[in-house]
Amino acid sequence: MKKLILVISLLLLCNFQNVKAQNDGDAVLGIAGGLLAIGSGIAAVEQMKESAELTATQWVLTNLPEMESFSLKTLDFDGKKLKDMSSVSVVSFTIQEFEPDDKPELNGKKHVLLAFTSQGWINEYGINFDKIQWFLIDANEWMNMMIAYVKVSSKEKDDATLQNTLKEGKVVNKGVKIKSKLVVPFYKLSGDMYVVTDYNDKMKLLYNERSLGIFLKETKDLVQMGRGDLIKIHEFFFDEDND
Repeated sequence: MKKLILVISLLLLCNFQNVKAQNDGDAVLGIAGGLLAIGSGIAAVEQMKESAELTATQWVLTNLPEMESFSLKTLDFDGKKLKDMSSVSVVSFTIQEFEPDDKPELNGKKHVLLAFTSQGWINEYGINFDKIQWFLIDANEWMNMMIAYVKVSSKEKDDATLQNTLKEGKVVNKGVKIKSKLVVPFYKLSGDMYVVTDYNDKMKLLYNERSLGIFLKETKDLVQMGRGDLIKIHEFFFDEDND
């Protein structure tokens, strides 16, 4: 009887060790799979970034044949995950012309190409560029947009004053700052309040406490640009260090 109990105990112990080894192996595989998934996500974002820049370049070549030498790169994909990009409603590309030479300097005219996305623009197959509208703006157009936006967001309504202020400062969450001083405070609104201005025949600009809203009249889509994107574009156009 004692021998039988000993044999059963040994069998149970061996079975436990086998199960434990199998579970440990599954855990190792799970960890490896997780690492591979993370790597795939990073690779997928990088692949989408390259695809987006390629498509934006094709847009420039098709619609701006006079632009013969330029640099183009996106502001949006770096440091972001796929789930972050799927909710992005505007993808921004900086474009700057240059004179061809050995190690040329980027010192020509600047543009920003805005790609307004619709729901489903990223799916399991990649980017669906049929769900994107393209708008090209230069520094003057961007300044006009920012003046209109600040006018609808604050009590300051003088165009000349705002233009001078915006050239020196930048739009942040609470208004327009020059260095560390808030010189044009924005209205304090709750998250469900909006103030609207009819900017042009293609879009309306909306202010609420979180972002710049752009209502596209043709598609009736409301897209949002975060403060970080506004600052990056503004610095690209007006920061002398970028020249």
